[in-house]
Amino acid sequence: MTELDIRLTRYGSRVATELISATLADLSVRYGGSGDTTPIEPGDFDPPLGGFFVAYIDHAPAGCCGWRTFAEDESTAELKRLYVDPAFRGLGLARRLIAAVEDSARAAGRKRVWLETGTAQPEAMALYESAGYALIPDFGHYKGYPSVRSFGRSL
Repeated sequence: MTELDIRLTRYGSRVATELISATLADLSVRYGGSGDTTPIEPGDFDPPLGGFFVAYIDHAPAGCCGWRTFAEDESTAELKRLYVDPAFRGLGLARRLIAAVEDSARAAGRKRVWLETGTAQPEAMALYESAGYALIPDFGHYKGYPSVRSFGRSL
């Protein structure tokens, strides 16, 4: 039996940093450059204004996801850095991480979750749509980029 543990973690922790580096490397292959130039401060993910989660399978770090309060609307959480290590894909881990983010954001009083992804991540777009997210007007750092796709859902 596989043991899954999803833990609230500091964004700047060693394990989070390693998973975020893997996330950015994946995005770099897909989009070029550093992968993502969205301005992020580690404190953006500190409760109660955010949360960052690391999933462990059988005690091994397997994925991550976080949320931060959207600056222009404090009732909105912005989902960031969803990543599952390739060795752990296909186990439903991304859905579990999304659920952890949504539960945390809801508990902190957020009414909706928004996110940015892009056309080079068709599997991410399919995941979000199957999890109840719908396309919304572009809103974030990549607003106006032709490959950006923004999604949202009410909590």
